[in-house]
Amino acid sequence: MRQKLLHSINESVQAITQLQQPHAIDFIESAAEMLAECFQSGNKVIIAGNGGSLCDASHFAEELTGFFRQKRRALPVIALSEPGHITCTANDIGFDWVFARGVEAYGKPGDVFIALTTSGNSPNLVCAVEIAKKLGLKTIAFLGKGGGQIKRSNRFGTDR
Repeated sequence: MRQKLLHSINESVQAITQLQQPHAIDFIESAAEMLAECFQSGNKVIIAGNGGSLCDASHFAEELTGFFRQKRRALPVIALSEPGHITCTANDIGFDWVFARGVEAYGKPGDVFIALTTSGNSPNLVCAVEIAKKLGLKTIAFLGKGGGQIKRSNRFGTDR
C-alpha cells in the first residue's frame, strides 16, 4: 500500500514539475491573455468537459462568476452542465452534440470556448471545438495523454 501511495505522490510531483517547462508557461500565459482580452471586450467564456472534467468546468466557472482571492466584478462564464439540455440533446441527436449545441446557443464571435478532456478524443468536445471555430469563437483546450484527436487535427489554428 505504501509503495502505491508513494508512486502516486511521485507521479503528481512530476506532473506539477511539467508546469515549469517553457511550452507550459507559454500556454498558460497565452490562455490568460486570451481570457483577459475576452473579458475586457465584453465577451464571455463557455467551458465544457465530461465526468470529472465537467466538475472542473463548473468549478472554473464559479471561481470567475463568484470571488477568487479578492472582491471584484463577476466575470461572464458558462459551464455547459445543465442536465435538461444535455439529456434532451443526447436523446434527440446524440451525445456527440451536447456541447456543440450549447456553444451554438450561447457563443458569439469574440467569446472563448474552453474544452477540458483528459484524452483529447471525446467526440462531443471535438464537435464543440469545430462549432466554436465556425462561429468565430477563440478556443483553448486543456488536454491530457498527448492531446489526442483534438491536438492532432490542429483544430485550434492560432488559438491555444
